Amino acid sequence: MAGYDALINECPLLLPQNRQKTVFDGFVMVKDKEFRVRILLPEDRDLKHARLQCSWQLNQVLHGYQHIVKQRLQQSTDLVSFMLEFKTVLEIALRNKHDLQTPPPPQYYAQLIKEIGNLGWDKLAYMDTEFRTIKLKAADSAGREHMITIKLKSKYPAEPPDCATDFPVPFVLSWTHESSLENLHSQFLAALDSLKEFWDVMDEIDEKTWVLEPENPARASTTRRIALSNNVSINLEVDPRHLKMLPECCFLGADHVVAPLKNKLNTNMHLWSPECTVLQNLKDILEIDFPSKATHEKSSFSMECGICYAYRLSSAIPDQVCDDPRCGQPFHQECLYEWLRGLPSSRQSFNVIFGECPYCSKPITVKMTSKRC
Repeated sequence: MAGYDALINECPLLLPQNRQKTVFDGFVMVKDKEFRVRILLPEDRDLKHARLQCSWQLNQVLHGYQHIVKQRLQQSTDLVSFMLEFKTVLEIALRNKHDLQTPPPPQYYAQLIKEIGNLGWDKLAYMDTEFRTIKLKAADSAGREHMITIKLKSKYPAEPPDCATDFPVPFVLSWTHESSLENLHSQFLAALDSLKEFWDVMDEIDEKTWVLEPENPARASTTRRIALSNNVSINLEVDPRHLKMLPECCFLGADHVVAPLKNKLNTNMHLWSPECTVLQNLKDILEIDFPSKATHEKSSFSMECGICYAYRLSSAIPDQVCDDPRCGQPFHQECLYEWLRGLPSSRQSFNVIFGECPYCSKPITVKMTSKRC
C-alpha cells in the first residue's frame, strides 16, 4: 500500500483499473498539460515486461524520446520511480518541442487565406492540413520552375517564417510585422532573377556535354563531373556569385592523359574571357571539344569497374584508372582500396596504398579520401 500511496501522491489522476493493480489508466500532469497514459503490468509487476500506451498527443511529444522511455521502464525498480523519471523525460521533451503549440487564433487562418487570395491561388503548390507549411511556385525568366517551402509560426506575421528553396546560395528573407506572402513571393522572384545566369551556365553544361555526376542534378547543385574521353573527366565547382571567374577544376583519370590537360589549363589560363560562357572558355583553354549527347553514346564513358564489374557503386562511378596506357582499366576508389589492402605485396602509408594493378600488374596507388586532383 505504501508504494500505491506514493504513486497517488505523484500521479493522482493515474488510477488502477483492477484489484490486482496491474492495469493503470489516467492522466499525467506536466507543465500544466494533461496527457493520457495506460500502463499494463505483468502479474509479477516486473517493469521489464510492462507496456506503456500513450495517447496520440503524447506520442507526438515523445517523438525521438521513445528509446529513453523504454530504457527507463526496463531499468526502474518500481512503478513510482518510473513515473518520476517518465515525467522528467516528458518535461524535457515539452521544453524542446517547438511544434507543440496551441492552435493559432482564428484571425491567423483568415489572414492567411486573404494573403493567398491576394497573391493568387495559382501560385500555391501545396498546403498542409494544419495551415503551417506552404509551398509556392514560380518560374524564372527562362521558364524554369522553382519552389519555395514556407513554414509559418503561430504568431505569423509578427514572426518571420522559415523558408527553404532550391537555390545554390542561402535565401535571405527581409521581414517586418507588416510583411505578407506577397512580399515574400516578390523577394523570391527577385532572387530567381539574380541566379538566372548561374542556371543558364549549368543548363548549357547539362545540354552540351556528357555529365557523369550528379546523375540528376538539382537546381542547388554547383558541381558537374563532365566526360572528356574514355575514363577521363573533369569535375567543375561553379561559384554562383563569381560566374565570370574560372571555376575550380579537378581532372580525373590516368596521369599520362590528365597531365597534358593540366598543363593546358595552366598555360592558357590567360585566355579566360568574362564575355564568354564557362563552357566556351573551357573549350578554348583546354583546346578540346567536349563530347555531347549528340555526338557520343553514354556507353563510351561508362566502363564498368574492373573489380566489381558494375558502373555505379552506391552513388560512385569508377574514377581510379591504371596509369599504364596499354591498360587504362578503371576501378571504383573503394573497390581498388579494398583489393589492394588484401594483397600481401601491397604497402600502406597513412590512407594511401601502393600496389599492383589487378589487370596488368603495373604499379598503382589509391588514396581513400577525396578524389585525386
